[in-house]
Amino acid sequence: MESINRNARSLMEFLDKSPVNFYAVRTVAERLDSEGFTRLDSRDAWHLKPGGKYYMVKNGTAIFGFTVASEPIASAGFRIIAAHSDSPCFRVKPNPEMLSDGGVVKLNVEVYGGPILYTWFDRPLSLAGRVVMRSDDPLHPESKLIKFDRPLLTIPHLAIHFNRSVNEGNRISAQKDMLPVAAIVKEAAEKDGLLLGLIAEAAGCSTDDILDFDLSLYDTTPACLVGMNNEFVTSGRLDDLSMVHAAMEALVSAQAGKQTCVMAIFDNEETGSGTKQGAASPILADLLRRITDSFGGTREDFVRAVENSFMVSADNAHAYHPNYGEKYDPTNHPVPGGGPVIKINARCKYMTDADSAAVFRHICEKAGVPVQYFVNHSDVAGGSTLGNILTSQLPLRGVDMGEAIWAMHSVRETAAAIDHTYSIKAFNTFFNL
Repeated sequence: MESINRNARSLMEFLDKSPVNFYAVRTVAERLDSEGFTRLDSRDAWHLKPGGKYYMVKNGTAIFGFTVASEPIASAGFRIIAAHSDSPCFRVKPNPEMLSDGGVVKLNVEVYGGPILYTWFDRPLSLAGRVVMRSDDPLHPESKLIKFDRPLLTIPHLAIHFNRSVNEGNRISAQKDMLPVAAIVKEAAEKDGLLLGLIAEAAGCSTDDILDFDLSLYDTTPACLVGMNNEFVTSGRLDDLSMVHAAMEALVSAQAGKQTCVMAIFDNEETGSGTKQGAASPILADLLRRITDSFGGTREDFVRAVENSFMVSADNAHAYHPNYGEKYDPTNHPVPGGGPVIKINARCKYMTDADSAAVFRHICEKAGVPVQYFVNHSDVAGGSTLGNILTSQLPLRGVDMGEAIWAMHSVRETAAAIDHTYSIKAFNTFFNL
């Protein structure tokens, strides 16, 4: 019980420090710095050493950490845990201020990923992300992360008196219904640059210095434990920051061994991974190739290393919902507290096959944790994740897995606290076999 509570509280602290993808990567980088990892720049030549610990960041929203093996990489291969830093949310558009009657200012936002829209109503919301400012070099502007800790926004729901059928189903327009309220101004001109002024104050610069920004909304309600016995963790962004946290914990605990251990945290999984920092890019393949090249490896050595590797694609799974049992496969529906979930799909939306499922099941057995399976109800289409996207770049053996959670893509999701301890144990065992 002590380890469960410790891991759950560590996860909740991580979630609260990581309201958006930029801050998730910063939080991971700070942890790796504290554990003696050396930060690399992809623009520089790398001089890696056996037994060394390194990491690199891409565009501020993806991070790749690794420990270098003492054995030849061609024969030892890589052990990889992949996850993603992004979660469905709303992002602020340029020129966002919109004036309504009574001087009420709302912000123009757009949907990122596939959130459950109505869960964002009537909550204390704020903003976090990246501000990009002028520098002496136009090709390399200065960037700074900003986060407003106090609630700045809310998206008020229309009262039931104006829509008596709201509880019978309510079609939502992202452009009309989901615009957050920000302020009341006395004069119409006051709305212009209202947000930019706040951003400049937070960034410690003038509004003229700001060239652009990437800002997203987040729920300011902290992560917490719920349940009569504190069984559950509830928070925004469990999908997929719980897997990011577990991968980070495993990497910093990895012992120097035969295999090179890699933590690969991508961005933009929720929008298809088709960015330079996404899983559909060559970034992981390039990283593994550079590690191989640093020790005099040839192309053949790299191909052999990939063939001797194994990847855990860690992205959460759907927990069996006690109110909607008919939505799930009758014999393969994971439950909260039942351990890591192996995800299987006949349409190959996941990378799992019998070989890789057997590997991960055995890893869980050695870790002393239970394991479950998720297969979609045959009448319900499922989504894809990192695993099958990455195999279009690298022919890796691997398994798709995750923790079982409720309300995936809600502004707040729920998982069993014990499952996070199970995941960390399984990942530790995988890296330290």
